[in-house]
Amino acid sequence: MNRRARLLAVSSLVLASTVTLPALPASAATLPTGARSLEAVNYPGRFVRHADYLGRLDAVTSGSSAQTKSDATFTIVNGLASPACYSFQAANGMFLRHYDFRIRLEANAGTPTFREDATFCPVDGSVAGSVSLVPVNYPDRRLRHRNFELWVDKFEDTAGFRADSSFRLTTPWTPKTTKGPVIPGLFADPHIAYFNGRYYLYPTTDGYASWSAPYYKAFSSTDLVNWTDHGVILDHGPDVSWADNSAWAPAVVARNGRYYLYFSGGAASGDTRKHLGVAVSDSPTGPFRDALGAPLVRGGTYPGQAIDPMVFTDDDGRSYLYWGNGAAYVVPLNADMVSFDPAAVRTITTTGFREASFVLKRNGTYYFMWSENDTRDENYQVAYATGPSPLGPWTKRGVVLQKRLELGIKGTGHHSVVQVPGTDTWYIAYHRFAVPGGNGTNREVTVDRMVFNADGTIAPIVPTL
Repeated sequence: MNRRARLLAVSSLVLASTVTLPALPASAATLPTGARSLEAVNYPGRFVRHADYLGRLDAVTSGSSAQTKSDATFTIVNGLASPACYSFQAANGMFLRHYDFRIRLEANAGTPTFREDATFCPVDGSVAGSVSLVPVNYPDRRLRHRNFELWVDKFEDTAGFRADSSFRLTTPWTPKTTKGPVIPGLFADPHIAYFNGRYYLYPTTDGYASWSAPYYKAFSSTDLVNWTDHGVILDHGPDVSWADNSAWAPAVVARNGRYYLYFSGGAASGDTRKHLGVAVSDSPTGPFRDALGAPLVRGGTYPGQAIDPMVFTDDDGRSYLYWGNGAAYVVPLNADMVSFDPAAVRTITTTGFREASFVLKRNGTYYFMWSENDTRDENYQVAYATGPSPLGPWTKRGVVLQKRLELGIKGTGHHSVVQVPGTDTWYIAYHRFAVPGGNGTNREVTVDRMVFNADGTIAPIVPTL
């Protein structure tokens, strides 16, 4: 059983806690994501907080310092080790994790051990409305307070232990004051699309060393502000026979009454090549199934990495597949959306191109956009060119999105663009280093306006918090 399957099995056992711990209450399957504080049920007024990077249970009141209130506020995010569970991120970007069973606050190292130590599955607590947190890698233990310190202790079926390991989720002591990230937690490479009256985001799941995440999730919104998490839509472990990791940069397009998800994938066999695949579903929220049982573009067939697929459909109904890292490629797709003529593949590499191709059309002009530099570099940025057809030729126009250091915004790139139907209003979704404390494997997704000048050029995009 691979690591992904094992973790899901463990988290399923934790969530179905009445199976392994018959005396416990029914499981609490979900938690609300976003900023929250956690109050002890048996010590009202005392909250989970970090002090000197150690987890504690301390009194917090309206008269407490701003720092104390911030230290007692956590963002509940997608579980670093399992999407069925959750992780708790502090305002400084670090995560609660257990180490030698003591709760600490540390930066996400992205390793399997760290991700498991920082992932907790919820079960119902000792009183109505409360929750207990079970480490995904130690389902026989609970997060509890002991002498006002936070530990992960072996479960004891006593009233005292139940109370010590139960917490109420409350409104955060430090409310969120910025609009981004639009999805709480670590995600990157967002593809944004509009289907049937809703906007959809399909990102890479981030926070993994070497970007080894194995699955994709989908999110949807009617207003680009409030997003619904639709869960895992494709998991390389059980769903893709030729890949089990490196689930990178998905892109989804509607065609033929179905939805096609193009994705990058790799295997843990030691072969470092990445391949492009395509999956299909009857719904934009999946589940998707591998359409071919083999890569659509096998790594090594063309120079550069076979990653970062994107599909553009022109007004005549013809769809084009773009991809590449180090070199950019395009090919018309056949009507089935899962095949193409290899003889029709064209190289369209522009000056500065690194990866993350994206193509759109406006007023008869085609815009080819891409990311420059390395995603681990704070100078990761978006540039674009214009041309007369989906195949070019392309004339570079310059950089339109880049870092904004006065706000701590770095590494702005790997974007996608969506048009509000029936208008000339456009939005760009992209990732940046998580603010604060992020880096090239701890990234977050945000959305900003993209405006065209009167001459058809794209105005510089102003990244915002």
